[in-house]
Amino acid sequence: MQNILLNIDAGTIDWSRAQFALTAIYHWLFVPLTLGLAVIMGIAETCYYRTQKQFWKDTAKFWQKLFGVNFAMGVATGIILEFEFGTNWSNYSWFVGDIFGAPLAVEGILAFFMESTFVAVMYFGWKKVSPGFHLASTWLTGLGATISAWWILVANAWMQYPVGCEFNPDTMRHEMVSFAEVALSPFAIDKFCHTVISAWIIGAIFVVAVSCWFLLKKREQKLAVESIKIATIVGLVASIGAAATGHKSAQSVGEVQPMKLAAMEALYNGGTDQGLTAVAWVNPLCQPDYEKEAEAPLKIEMPYALSFMATNDIHGFVPGVNDILNGYTKPDGTVEPSVDEKIERGKLAIQALVDYRKAKAEGADESSLSTLHATLMENMPYFGYGYVRDKSEVVPFIPVNFWAFRIMVGLGCLFILYFAVLAIMAFRVPVLSMLTRRLLAAFYLIPETEVDGSDLTRLPAWHYWIPIILLPLAYIASESGWLVAEFGRQPWTIQDMLPTWAAVSDLNSGSVMLTFILFLILFTTMLAVEISILLKQIKKGPKAP
Repeated sequence: MQNILLNIDAGTIDWSRAQFALTAIYHWLFVPLTLGLAVIMGIAETCYYRTQKQFWKDTAKFWQKLFGVNFAMGVATGIILEFEFGTNWSNYSWFVGDIFGAPLAVEGILAFFMESTFVAVMYFGWKKVSPGFHLASTWLTGLGATISAWWILVANAWMQYPVGCEFNPDTMRHEMVSFAEVALSPFAIDKFCHTVISAWIIGAIFVVAVSCWFLLKKREQKLAVESIKIATIVGLVASIGAAATGHKSAQSVGEVQPMKLAAMEALYNGGTDQGLTAVAWVNPLCQPDYEKEAEAPLKIEMPYALSFMATNDIHGFVPGVNDILNGYTKPDGTVEPSVDEKIERGKLAIQALVDYRKAKAEGADESSLSTLHATLMENMPYFGYGYVRDKSEVVPFIPVNFWAFRIMVGLGCLFILYFAVLAIMAFRVPVLSMLTRRLLAAFYLIPETEVDGSDLTRLPAWHYWIPIILLPLAYIASESGWLVAEFGRQPWTIQDMLPTWAAVSDLNSGSVMLTFILFLILFTTMLAVEISILLKQIKKGPKAP
Protein backbone atom coordinates (compact mmCIF):
# COMPACT_ATOMS: atom_id res chain seq x y z
CA MET A 1 0.00 0.00 0.00
CA GLN A 2 2.92 2.35 0.60
CA ASN A 3 4.13 2.00 -3.00
CA ILE A 4 0.65 2.56 -4.35
CA LEU A 5 0.28 5.64 -2.16
CA LEU A 6 3.46 7.25 -3.45
CA ASN A 7 2.35 6.95 -7.10
CA ILE A 8 -1.03 8.68 -6.73
CA ASP A 9 -1.16 12.42 -7.35
CA ALA A 10 -3.34 14.82 -5.41
CA GLY A 11 -5.49 15.54 -8.48
CA THR A 12 -6.64 11.93 -8.66
CA ILE A 13 -7.67 11.99 -5.00
CA ASP A 14 -9.55 15.29 -5.30
CA TRP A 15 -11.35 14.38 -8.52
CA SER A 16 -12.25 10.91 -7.22
CA ARG A 17 -13.74 12.45 -4.10
CA ALA A 18 -15.59 15.03 -6.18
CA GLN A 19 -16.99 12.39 -8.51
CA PHE A 20 -18.20 10.19 -5.68
CA ALA A 21 -19.73 13.18 -3.89
CA LEU A 22 -21.49 14.23 -7.10
CA THR A 23 -22.99 10.77 -7.60
CA ALA A 24 -24.03 10.47 -3.95
CA ILE A 25 -25.66 13.91 -3.88
CA TYR A 26 -27.70 13.24 -7.03
CA HIS A 27 -28.62 9.74 -5.84
CA TRP A 28 -29.90 11.16 -2.57
CA LEU A 29 -32.20 13.54 -4.44
CA PHE A 30 -34.22 10.48 -5.55
CA VAL A 31 -34.00 8.10 -2.58
CA PRO A 32 -35.79 10.10 0.17
CA LEU A 33 -38.77 10.85 -2.07
CA THR A 34 -39.01 7.12 -2.85
CA LEU A 35 -39.04 6.24 0.85
CA GLY A 36 -41.47 9.04 1.73
CA LEU A 37 -43.96 8.42 -1.07
CA ALA A 38 -43.96 4.70 -0.24
CA VAL A 39 -45.61 5.51 3.11
CA ILE A 40 -48.14 7.96 1.61
CA MET A 41 -49.26 5.65 -1.19
CA GLY A 42 -49.45 2.71 1.22
CA ILE A 43 -51.78 4.64 3.55
CA ALA A 44 -53.91 5.80 0.61
CA GLU A 45 -54.37 2.26 -0.69
CA THR A 46 -55.13 1.03 2.82
CA CYS A 47 -57.98 3.56 2.89
CA TYR A 48 -59.20 2.12 -0.44
CA TYR A 49 -58.99 -1.45 0.90
CA ARG A 50 -61.04 -0.51 3.96
CA THR A 51 -63.67 1.62 2.20
CA GLN A 52 -63.69 0.23 -1.37
CA LYS A 53 -64.29 3.78 -2.59
CA GLN A 54 -63.06 4.61 -6.09
CA PHE A 55 -61.75 7.95 -4.82
CA TRP A 56 -59.11 6.28 -2.65
CA LYS A 57 -58.09 3.97 -5.50
CA ASP A 58 -57.56 6.97 -7.78
CA THR A 59 -55.60 8.71 -5.02
CA ALA A 60 -53.35 5.70 -4.43
CA LYS A 61 -52.72 5.23 -8.16
CA PHE A 62 -51.82 8.91 -8.56
CA TRP A 63 -49.13 8.85 -5.87
CA GLN A 64 -47.91 5.46 -7.10
CA LYS A 65 -47.44 6.95 -10.56
CA LEU A 66 -45.18 9.70 -9.16
CA PHE A 67 -43.41 7.12 -7.02
CA GLY A 68 -42.58 5.06 -10.11
CA VAL A 69 -40.97 7.95 -11.97
CA ASN A 70 -38.72 8.75 -9.03
CA PHE A 71 -37.98 5.09 -8.23
CA ALA A 72 -36.51 4.45 -11.69
CA MET A 73 -34.12 7.41 -11.44
CA GLY A 74 -32.93 6.34 -7.99
CA VAL A 75 -32.06 2.85 -9.20
CA ALA A 76 -29.99 4.21 -12.10
CA THR A 77 -27.85 6.51 -9.95
CA GLY A 78 -27.51 3.91 -7.19
CA ILE A 79 -25.99 1.34 -9.56
CA ILE A 80 -23.38 3.86 -10.76
CA LEU A 81 -22.56 4.75 -7.14
CA GLU A 82 -21.76 1.14 -6.28
CA PHE A 83 -19.62 0.69 -9.38
CA GLU A 84 -17.43 3.61 -8.32
CA PHE A 85 -16.13 1.61 -5.36
CA GLY A 86 -14.40 -0.67 -7.83
CA THR A 87 -13.34 1.93 -10.39
CA ASN A 88 -12.26 4.91 -8.26
CA TRP A 89 -11.63 3.28 -4.88
CA SER A 90 -10.06 -0.06 -5.72
CA ASN A 91 -7.58 0.05 -2.81
CA TYR A 92 -10.51 0.53 -0.45
CA SER A 93 -12.47 -2.31 -2.08
CA TRP A 94 -9.46 -4.63 -1.95
CA PHE A 95 -8.60 -3.75 1.67
CA VAL A 96 -12.11 -4.14 3.16
CA GLY A 97 -14.22 -5.61 0.34
CA ASP A 98 -14.88 -8.80 2.32
CA ILE A 99 -16.79 -6.73 4.88
CA PHE A 100 -18.17 -3.81 2.92
CA GLY A 101 -19.38 -6.01 0.09
CA ALA A 102 -21.51 -8.24 2.33
CA PRO A 103 -24.32 -5.76 3.14
CA LEU A 104 -24.30 -4.53 -0.47
CA ALA A 105 -24.70 -8.12 -1.68
CA VAL A 106 -27.59 -8.72 0.72
CA GLU A 107 -29.17 -5.47 -0.46
CA GLY A 108 -28.96 -6.62 -4.09
CA ILE A 109 -30.12 -10.19 -3.50
CA LEU A 110 -32.89 -9.51 -0.99
CA ALA A 111 -34.13 -5.94 -1.05
CA PHE A 112 -33.65 -5.04 -4.71
CA PHE A 113 -35.30 -8.23 -6.00
CA MET A 114 -38.08 -7.77 -3.47
CA GLU A 115 -38.73 -4.25 -4.76
CA SER A 116 -38.54 -5.36 -8.38
CA THR A 117 -41.02 -8.20 -7.85
CA PHE A 118 -43.71 -6.34 -5.96
CA VAL A 119 -43.44 -3.04 -7.85
CA ALA A 120 -44.59 -4.95 -10.97
CA VAL A 121 -47.61 -6.31 -9.10
CA MET A 122 -48.35 -2.85 -7.72
CA TYR A 123 -48.49 -1.25 -11.18
CA PHE A 124 -49.92 -4.03 -13.33
CA GLY A 125 -51.87 -6.16 -10.88
CA TRP A 126 -54.92 -4.03 -10.12
CA LYS A 127 -57.21 -6.32 -12.17
CA LYS A 128 -55.13 -9.49 -11.83
CA VAL A 129 -54.79 -10.03 -8.08
CA SER A 130 -57.08 -9.63 -5.10
CA PRO A 131 -57.31 -6.24 -3.34
CA GLY A 132 -55.60 -7.69 -0.29
CA PHE A 133 -52.68 -9.07 -2.28
CA HIS A 134 -52.34 -5.80 -4.17
CA LEU A 135 -52.31 -3.83 -0.91
CA ALA A 136 -49.61 -6.17 0.43
CA SER A 137 -47.61 -5.64 -2.77
CA THR A 138 -47.76 -1.87 -2.33
CA TRP A 139 -46.53 -2.02 1.24
CA LEU A 140 -43.90 -4.64 0.35
CA THR A 141 -42.59 -2.38 -2.41
CA GLY A 142 -42.07 0.36 0.16
CA LEU A 143 -40.67 -2.14 2.65
CA GLY A 144 -38.23 -3.39 0.02
CA ALA A 145 -37.02 0.16 -0.59
CA THR A 146 -36.62 0.65 3.16
CA ILE A 147 -34.74 -2.64 3.58
CA SER A 148 -32.52 -1.58 0.68
CA ALA A 149 -31.78 1.64 2.55
CA TRP A 150 -31.03 -0.41 5.68
CA TRP A 151 -28.23 -2.41 4.05
CA ILE A 152 -26.74 0.62 2.32
CA LEU A 153 -26.73 2.47 5.63
CA VAL A 154 -25.20 -0.54 7.40
CA ALA A 155 -22.32 -0.35 4.92
CA ASN A 156 -21.97 3.40 5.44
CA ALA A 157 -22.20 3.08 9.22
CA TRP A 158 -19.41 0.51 9.17
CA MET A 159 -17.18 3.09 7.47
CA GLN A 160 -17.97 5.46 10.34
CA TYR A 161 -17.58 2.82 13.05
CA PRO A 162 -15.74 -0.32 11.85
CA VAL A 163 -16.71 -3.32 13.97
CA GLY A 164 -16.98 -7.08 13.54
CA CYS A 165 -13.74 -7.38 11.59
CA GLU A 166 -10.14 -8.47 12.01
CA PHE A 167 -7.04 -7.76 9.93
CA ASN A 168 -5.36 -10.75 8.32
CA PRO A 169 -1.69 -9.95 7.56
CA ASP A 170 -1.39 -13.02 5.32
CA THR A 171 -4.06 -11.78 2.89
CA MET A 172 -3.51 -8.05 3.56
CA ARG A 173 -7.26 -7.66 4.02
CA HIS A 174 -9.72 -6.96 6.78
CA GLU A 175 -12.01 -9.95 7.17
CA MET A 176 -15.43 -10.18 8.78
CA VAL A 177 -15.56 -12.12 12.04
CA SER A 178 -19.14 -11.23 13.05
CA PHE A 179 -21.83 -10.41 10.54
CA ALA A 180 -24.22 -9.65 13.39
CA GLU A 181 -21.89 -6.96 14.77
CA VAL A 182 -21.71 -5.30 11.37
CA ALA A 183 -25.43 -5.58 10.60
CA LEU A 184 -26.69 -4.63 14.06
CA SER A 185 -24.13 -2.02 15.02
CA PRO A 186 -25.71 0.65 17.28
CA PHE A 187 -24.26 3.25 14.93
CA ALA A 188 -26.03 1.59 11.98
CA ILE A 189 -29.35 1.45 13.83
CA ASP A 190 -29.16 5.14 14.78
CA LYS A 191 -28.17 6.14 11.24
CA PHE A 192 -30.96 4.08 9.68
CA CYS A 193 -33.69 5.43 11.96
CA HIS A 194 -32.62 9.06 11.53
CA THR A 195 -32.10 8.83 7.76
CA VAL A 196 -35.32 7.00 6.89
CA ILE A 197 -37.48 9.10 9.18
CA SER A 198 -36.01 12.28 7.67
CA ALA A 199 -36.84 10.87 4.22
CA TRP A 200 -40.50 10.63 5.26
CA ILE A 201 -40.42 14.39 5.86
CA ILE A 202 -39.47 14.98 2.22
CA GLY A 203 -42.24 12.66 1.04
CA ALA A 204 -44.77 14.45 3.24
CA ILE A 205 -43.74 17.94 2.11
CA PHE A 206 -43.79 16.78 -1.53
CA VAL A 207 -47.35 15.50 -1.17
CA VAL A 208 -48.49 18.68 0.59
CA ALA A 209 -46.79 20.83 -2.05
CA VAL A 210 -48.46 18.97 -4.94
CA SER A 211 -51.81 19.04 -3.15
CA CYS A 212 -51.52 22.77 -2.45
CA TRP A 213 -50.76 23.35 -6.13
CA PHE A 214 -54.06 21.62 -6.93
CA LEU A 215 -55.85 23.83 -4.39
CA LEU A 216 -54.16 26.90 -5.82
CA LYS A 217 -55.49 25.91 -9.26
CA LYS A 218 -58.85 24.88 -7.75
CA ARG A 219 -58.46 21.34 -9.10
CA GLU A 220 -58.73 17.87 -7.55
CA GLN A 221 -59.74 19.47 -4.28
CA LYS A 222 -60.93 16.35 -2.49
CA LEU A 223 -57.74 14.44 -3.40
CA ALA A 224 -55.67 17.43 -2.29
CA VAL A 225 -57.40 17.83 1.09
CA GLU A 226 -57.32 14.13 1.98
CA SER A 227 -53.70 13.80 0.83
CA ILE A 228 -52.72 16.81 2.94
CA LYS A 229 -54.29 15.15 5.97
CA ILE A 230 -52.31 11.95 5.42
CA ALA A 231 -49.08 13.83 4.73
CA THR A 232 -49.58 16.07 7.76
CA ILE A 233 -49.72 13.08 10.10
CA VAL A 234 -46.69 11.48 8.45
CA GLY A 235 -44.77 14.77 8.37
CA LEU A 236 -45.47 15.73 11.98
CA VAL A 237 -44.56 12.29 13.33
CA ALA A 238 -41.47 12.15 11.12
CA SER A 239 -40.21 15.64 11.97
CA ILE A 240 -40.52 14.98 15.70
CA GLY A 241 -38.98 11.54 15.19
CA ALA A 242 -36.08 13.03 13.25
CA ALA A 243 -35.32 15.33 16.18
CA ALA A 244 -35.38 12.41 18.64
CA THR A 245 -33.25 10.11 16.48
CA GLY A 246 -30.91 13.02 15.70
CA HIS A 247 -30.22 13.36 19.42
CA LYS A 248 -29.39 9.65 19.63
CA SER A 249 -27.18 9.90 16.53
CA ALA A 250 -25.30 12.82 18.09
CA GLN A 251 -24.55 10.67 21.12
CA SER A 252 -23.17 7.92 18.88
CA VAL A 253 -21.02 10.44 17.04
CA GLY A 254 -19.73 11.82 20.34
CA GLU A 255 -18.70 8.32 21.44
CA VAL A 256 -16.97 7.04 18.31
CA GLN A 257 -16.25 10.15 16.19
CA PRO A 258 -15.47 12.95 18.65
CA MET A 259 -13.60 14.96 16.01
CA LYS A 260 -16.74 15.11 13.87
CA LEU A 261 -18.77 16.42 16.81
CA ALA A 262 -16.08 19.01 17.59
CA ALA A 263 -16.14 20.16 13.95
CA MET A 264 -19.95 20.37 13.95
CA GLU A 265 -19.78 22.68 16.94
CA ALA A 266 -16.56 24.55 16.07
CA LEU A 267 -15.49 23.42 19.55
CA TYR A 268 -11.77 24.09 19.75
CA ASN A 269 -11.23 23.47 23.46
CA GLY A 270 -13.62 21.13 25.20
CA GLY A 271 -14.51 20.38 28.78
CA THR A 272 -17.50 19.77 31.02
CA ASP A 273 -20.74 21.80 31.09
CA GLN A 274 -20.46 22.58 27.39
CA GLY A 275 -23.08 24.77 25.74
CA LEU A 276 -24.57 24.13 22.30
CA THR A 277 -23.69 26.88 19.84
CA ALA A 278 -26.76 28.56 18.41
CA VAL A 279 -24.88 31.01 16.19
CA ALA A 280 -21.25 32.00 15.77
CA TRP A 281 -19.08 33.50 13.08
CA VAL A 282 -17.22 30.67 11.39
CA ASN A 283 -15.84 31.83 8.06
CA PRO A 284 -17.45 29.47 5.51
CA LEU A 285 -14.48 29.73 3.13
CA CYS A 286 -11.45 28.90 5.27
CA GLN A 287 -10.39 26.62 8.11
CA PRO A 288 -10.29 28.54 11.42
CA ASP A 289 -7.07 28.79 13.40
CA TYR A 290 -8.34 26.45 16.09
CA GLU A 291 -4.92 26.22 17.80
CA LYS A 292 -4.88 29.95 18.58
CA GLU A 293 -8.59 30.77 18.90
CA ALA A 294 -10.24 29.91 22.20
CA GLU A 295 -13.63 29.71 20.48
CA ALA A 296 -15.43 30.96 17.40
CA PRO A 297 -16.11 34.74 17.56
CA LEU A 298 -19.61 36.18 18.15
CA LYS A 299 -20.65 32.92 19.73
CA ILE A 300 -24.10 32.59 21.31
CA GLU A 301 -24.79 29.28 23.01
CA MET A 302 -27.42 27.38 24.94
CA PRO A 303 -25.85 26.51 28.32
CA TYR A 304 -25.13 22.82 29.03
CA ALA A 305 -26.98 21.73 25.86
CA LEU A 306 -23.98 20.23 24.03
CA SER A 307 -22.96 18.18 27.05
CA PHE A 308 -26.51 16.88 27.30
CA MET A 309 -26.75 16.19 23.55
CA ALA A 310 -23.49 14.24 23.53
CA THR A 311 -23.62 12.46 26.89
CA ASN A 312 -27.18 12.76 28.27
CA ASP A 313 -25.60 14.61 31.20
CA ILE A 314 -25.63 18.41 31.41
CA HIS A 315 -22.21 18.24 33.12
CA GLY A 316 -20.76 15.69 30.66
CA PHE A 317 -17.30 16.05 29.17
CA VAL A 318 -17.03 16.85 25.46
CA PRO A 319 -13.54 17.03 23.89
CA GLY A 320 -12.67 19.81 21.46
CA VAL A 321 -10.43 19.78 18.41
CA ASN A 322 -7.27 20.60 20.38
CA ASP A 323 -8.08 18.02 23.07
CA ILE A 324 -8.30 15.31 20.42
CA LEU A 325 -5.13 16.47 18.67
CA ASN A 326 -3.07 16.72 21.85
CA GLY A 327 -4.58 13.82 23.79
CA TYR A 328 -6.90 13.92 26.79
CA THR A 329 -8.21 11.87 29.69
CA LYS A 330 -11.78 10.59 29.43
CA PRO A 331 -14.16 10.79 32.42
CA ASP A 332 -13.69 7.04 33.04
CA GLY A 333 -9.92 7.58 33.43
CA THR A 334 -9.00 6.21 29.99
CA VAL A 335 -6.20 8.20 28.35
CA GLU A 336 -6.77 8.98 24.67
CA PRO A 337 -3.36 9.29 22.93
CA SER A 338 -2.45 12.41 20.98
CA VAL A 339 -2.62 12.29 17.19
CA ASP A 340 1.19 12.46 17.05
CA GLU A 341 1.35 9.33 19.19
CA LYS A 342 -1.23 7.64 16.95
CA ILE A 343 0.83 8.54 13.88
CA GLU A 344 3.91 6.93 15.40
CA ARG A 345 1.99 3.82 16.36
CA GLY A 346 0.45 3.69 12.89
CA LYS A 347 3.94 3.73 11.39
CA LEU A 348 4.91 0.92 13.76
CA ALA A 349 1.92 -1.09 12.51
CA ILE A 350 2.83 -0.54 8.85
CA GLN A 351 6.48 -1.45 9.47
CA ALA A 352 5.48 -4.53 11.48
CA LEU A 353 3.29 -5.62 8.58
CA VAL A 354 6.15 -5.17 6.11
CA ASP A 355 8.54 -7.06 8.39
CA TYR A 356 6.02 -9.85 9.03
CA ARG A 357 5.39 -10.49 5.35
CA LYS A 358 9.10 -10.34 4.54
CA ALA A 359 9.93 -12.73 7.39
CA LYS A 360 7.23 -15.16 6.33
CA ALA A 361 8.40 -15.08 2.72
CA GLU A 362 11.93 -15.90 3.91
CA GLY A 363 10.70 -18.83 6.02
CA ALA A 364 11.29 -17.31 9.48
CA ASP A 365 10.53 -19.42 12.55
CA GLU A 366 7.18 -19.24 14.34
CA SER A 367 8.62 -17.36 17.32
CA SER A 368 9.83 -14.45 15.17
CA LEU A 369 6.57 -14.37 13.24
CA SER A 370 4.58 -14.43 16.47
CA THR A 371 6.52 -11.44 17.84
CA LEU A 372 5.98 -9.41 14.66
CA HIS A 373 2.32 -10.40 14.57
CA ALA A 374 1.83 -9.29 18.18
CA THR A 375 3.45 -5.91 17.43
CA LEU A 376 1.19 -5.49 14.40
CA MET A 377 -2.01 -6.36 16.27
CA GLU A 378 -1.07 -4.12 19.22
CA ASN A 379 -0.76 -1.10 16.93
CA MET A 380 -3.37 -2.06 14.33
CA PRO A 381 -6.09 0.26 15.77
CA TYR A 382 -3.88 3.14 14.61
CA PHE A 383 -2.87 1.63 11.26
CA GLY A 384 -4.50 4.40 9.21
CA TYR A 385 -2.61 7.09 11.10
CA GLY A 386 0.60 5.71 9.65
CA TYR A 387 -0.34 7.38 6.35
CA VAL A 388 -0.98 10.75 8.00
CA ARG A 389 1.84 13.25 7.50
CA ASP A 390 0.73 15.95 9.94
CA LYS A 391 -1.84 15.99 12.72
CA SER A 392 -3.73 18.85 11.07
CA GLU A 393 -4.77 16.40 8.33
CA VAL A 394 -7.14 14.61 10.70
CA VAL A 395 -9.20 17.77 11.32
CA PRO A 396 -12.14 17.92 8.90
CA PHE A 397 -13.07 21.18 7.21
CA ILE A 398 -14.86 22.85 10.12
CA PRO A 399 -16.95 25.47 8.21
CA VAL A 400 -18.83 22.84 6.15
CA ASN A 401 -19.65 20.76 9.21
CA PHE A 402 -20.58 23.75 11.35
CA TRP A 403 -22.93 25.42 8.86
CA ALA A 404 -24.41 22.25 7.39
CA PHE A 405 -25.35 21.06 10.87
CA ARG A 406 -27.09 24.36 11.64
CA ILE A 407 -28.95 24.35 8.34
CA MET A 408 -30.17 20.81 9.01
CA VAL A 409 -31.27 21.49 12.59
CA GLY A 410 -32.77 24.91 11.83
CA LEU A 411 -34.85 23.61 8.93
CA GLY A 412 -35.85 20.57 11.00
CA CYS A 413 -37.31 22.88 13.65
CA LEU A 414 -39.14 24.79 10.91
CA PHE A 415 -40.71 21.56 9.63
CA ILE A 416 -41.96 20.65 13.11
CA LEU A 417 -43.59 24.08 13.39
CA TYR A 418 -45.09 23.91 9.91
CA PHE A 419 -46.61 20.46 10.30
CA ALA A 420 -47.95 21.34 13.77
CA VAL A 421 -49.73 24.40 12.35
CA LEU A 422 -50.92 22.43 9.33
CA ALA A 423 -52.36 19.76 11.61
CA ILE A 424 -54.49 22.40 13.32
CA MET A 425 -55.71 23.61 9.94
CA ALA A 426 -56.18 20.22 8.27
CA PHE A 427 -58.09 18.55 11.09
CA ARG A 428 -60.20 21.61 11.93
CA VAL A 429 -58.82 21.89 15.43
CA PRO A 430 -60.71 24.79 17.02
CA VAL A 431 -58.64 27.91 17.57
CA LEU A 432 -59.33 28.08 21.28
CA SER A 433 -57.63 31.31 22.14
CA MET A 434 -56.89 34.68 20.68
CA LEU A 435 -53.16 34.07 21.18
CA THR A 436 -53.27 30.88 19.06
CA ARG A 437 -55.28 32.68 16.36
CA ARG A 438 -52.76 35.50 16.28
CA LEU A 439 -49.83 33.08 16.07
CA LEU A 440 -51.44 31.31 13.12
CA ALA A 441 -52.12 34.61 11.39
CA ALA A 442 -48.50 35.70 11.91
CA PHE A 443 -47.21 32.38 10.63
CA TYR A 444 -49.27 32.55 7.46
CA LEU A 445 -48.75 36.33 7.03
CA ILE A 446 -52.49 36.89 6.71
CA PRO A 447 -55.06 38.97 8.63
CA GLU A 448 -56.27 37.40 11.85
CA THR A 449 -59.86 37.38 10.60
CA GLU A 450 -58.94 35.02 7.76
CA VAL A 451 -57.79 32.24 10.09
CA ASP A 452 -60.58 29.72 10.53
CA GLY A 453 -59.00 26.29 9.96
CA SER A 454 -62.36 24.94 8.83
CA ASP A 455 -61.76 24.47 5.10
CA LEU A 456 -58.40 23.91 3.45
CA THR A 457 -59.86 24.86 0.08
CA ARG A 458 -60.58 28.44 1.17
CA LEU A 459 -57.21 29.45 2.59
CA PRO A 460 -55.32 32.41 1.13
CA ALA A 461 -52.74 31.81 -1.60
CA TRP A 462 -49.90 32.29 0.92
CA HIS A 463 -50.81 29.00 2.53
CA TYR A 464 -50.50 27.10 -0.73
CA TRP A 465 -47.13 28.58 -1.62
CA ILE A 466 -45.49 27.72 1.71
CA PRO A 467 -45.01 23.95 1.10
CA ILE A 468 -43.91 24.61 -2.48
CA ILE A 469 -41.15 26.84 -1.07
CA LEU A 470 -40.39 24.36 1.72
CA LEU A 471 -39.86 21.45 -0.69
CA PRO A 472 -36.39 22.50 -1.93
CA LEU A 473 -35.52 23.48 1.65
CA ALA A 474 -36.34 19.91 2.73
CA TYR A 475 -33.85 18.59 0.20
CA ILE A 476 -31.26 21.11 1.39
CA ALA A 477 -31.76 19.91 4.97
CA SER A 478 -31.40 16.28 3.90
CA GLU A 479 -28.27 16.89 1.84
CA SER A 480 -26.83 18.97 4.71
CA GLY A 481 -27.17 15.96 6.97
CA TRP A 482 -25.13 13.89 4.56
CA LEU A 483 -22.51 16.63 4.29
CA VAL A 484 -22.08 16.48 8.07
CA ALA A 485 -21.87 12.69 8.02
CA GLU A 486 -19.29 12.48 5.23
CA PHE A 487 -17.25 15.68 5.61
CA GLY A 488 -17.10 15.11 9.35
CA ARG A 489 -15.43 11.74 8.80
CA GLN A 490 -12.64 13.20 6.65
CA PRO A 491 -9.87 12.43 6.06
CA TRP A 492 -11.00 8.85 6.62
CA THR A 493 -12.76 6.56 4.17
CA ILE A 494 -12.91 4.20 7.14
CA GLN A 495 -12.65 5.87 10.52
CA ASP A 496 -9.07 5.62 11.89
CA MET A 497 -8.36 2.73 9.51
CA LEU A 498 -7.85 4.07 5.98
CA PRO A 499 -7.43 7.70 4.81
CA THR A 500 -8.75 8.77 1.42
CA TRP A 501 -5.32 9.09 -0.18
CA ALA A 502 -4.54 5.44 0.61
CA ALA A 503 -7.94 4.19 -0.59
CA VAL A 504 -8.13 5.70 -4.07
CA SER A 505 -7.39 3.85 -7.34
CA ASP A 506 -4.17 4.51 -9.22
CA LEU A 507 -5.83 6.43 -12.07
CA ASN A 508 -4.89 9.35 -14.25
CA SER A 509 -6.51 12.48 -12.80
CA GLY A 510 -7.52 13.60 -16.29
CA SER A 511 -9.59 10.45 -16.76
CA VAL A 512 -11.42 10.98 -13.48
CA MET A 513 -12.02 14.64 -14.33
CA LEU A 514 -13.49 13.65 -17.71
CA THR A 515 -15.88 11.13 -16.17
CA PHE A 516 -16.82 13.70 -13.52
CA ILE A 517 -17.90 16.10 -16.26
CA LEU A 518 -19.77 13.34 -18.12
CA PHE A 519 -21.57 12.26 -14.93
CA LEU A 520 -22.43 15.87 -14.13
CA ILE A 521 -24.07 16.25 -17.55
CA LEU A 522 -25.77 12.85 -17.30
CA PHE A 523 -27.14 13.28 -13.77
CA THR A 524 -28.28 16.84 -14.41
CA THR A 525 -30.10 15.64 -17.52
CA MET A 526 -31.70 12.80 -15.56
CA LEU A 527 -32.82 15.21 -12.86
CA ALA A 528 -34.26 17.61 -15.44
CA VAL A 529 -36.07 14.73 -17.17
CA GLU A 530 -37.52 13.49 -13.88
CA ILE A 531 -38.74 16.95 -12.88
CA SER A 532 -40.26 17.40 -16.34
CA ILE A 533 -42.08 14.04 -16.21
CA LEU A 534 -43.27 14.65 -12.64
CA LEU A 535 -44.65 18.09 -13.56
CA LYS A 536 -46.45 16.67 -16.59
CA GLN A 537 -48.02 13.90 -14.54
CA ILE A 538 -49.03 16.33 -11.81
CA LYS A 539 -50.66 18.64 -14.37
CA LYS A 540 -52.57 15.68 -15.84
CA GLY A 541 -53.78 14.73 -12.38
CA PRO A 542 -55.18 11.40 -11.14
CA LYS A 543 -57.52 10.86 -14.11
CA ALA A 544 -54.63 10.43 -16.57
CA PRO A 545 -53.84 6.83 -17.61
